[in-house]
Amino acid sequence: MFELAQLRCFTTLATELNFRRAAERLHMTQPPLSRQIQLLEHQLGVALFTRSTRSVALTAAGRAFFVEAQALLDQAHRAAQSARQAALGESGTVSIGFVASAVYDFLPRVVAQTRRERPEVQIALQEMTTFEQLQALRTRRIDLAIVRAPLNQPGLIGECLVREPFVLAVPAEHPLAEATTPTLAALHGQPFIIYAHGAWQPFNELLTGMFRSSAVEPDYVQSLGSTLTILALVNTGMGLALVPRGASAVRFERVRFRALELPGGVCSELHLVWRDDNDNPAFAAVREAVRQAAREAQQEPLAAN
Repeated sequence: MFELAQLRCFTTLATELNFRRAAERLHMTQPPLSRQIQLLEHQLGVALFTRSTRSVALTAAGRAFFVEAQALLDQAHRAAQSARQAALGESGTVSIGFVASAVYDFLPRVVAQTRRERPEVQIALQEMTTFEQLQALRTRRIDLAIVRAPLNQPGLIGECLVREPFVLAVPAEHPLAEATTPTLAALHGQPFIIYAHGAWQPFNELLTGMFRSSAVEPDYVQSLGSTLTILALVNTGMGLALVPRGASAVRFERVRFRALELPGGVCSELHLVWRDDNDNPAFAAVREAVRQAAREAQQEPLAAN
């Protein structure tokens, strides 16, 4: 089978139709160029050029082969360029697993920033539970995991990405919607939508434990696992809820968000986790984009409406 070097010799001669000029462009002498063309014609079993003492011309087979040879050289160039870009982290795909609440605020920023700064890098987002992300990291199906609690496993590195307070989500018609600084005691006896056990158990235990230690007894009317569903029920006027501050980026017509002073240590956390042997060249840049987007999200003021 012919080689790329032979294709370069052929296309250069087909363009110049002169052995001397073609050899000069290829930085070689005429005899090696002639041997490359003869070897290519022998391998193909067809004559690509007609030659005389005064001129060189492409045969019909040569004209047909020129189109395909040029396409092969272009494809080889693109393949080499793609490999170089991938090695530099300028192209490729980075897969990010995340728990649902992470998508409300800073993950869209990550995608937008990466598109601006590294347009050839693709972000693949996969919503997963913490357990599913752990399995995906182990099998290299994702590069980064965004989870609610640290994954203390051999071979994994993690850091706290977001530590944010809970904010009060209030139906627009509720008196607390107009309160500048509602207190925790004001939630006593109020209809309240709490996070369910299961995947959200840390939130359930954290919030119910806080209420018990503060002698505050809300009226739990619903127990749900999704922040989005909780806010949808707040929007109907069913009750109040405490949600991570980042969820205030979600817009419901009849939901108002209010800051609330809570006991120390009562906050929501997101952790960023990755394999210590990740060899994806684009991984480091996307990891930094995640960190930057999380910092920016935490610096923005609370959206009350």
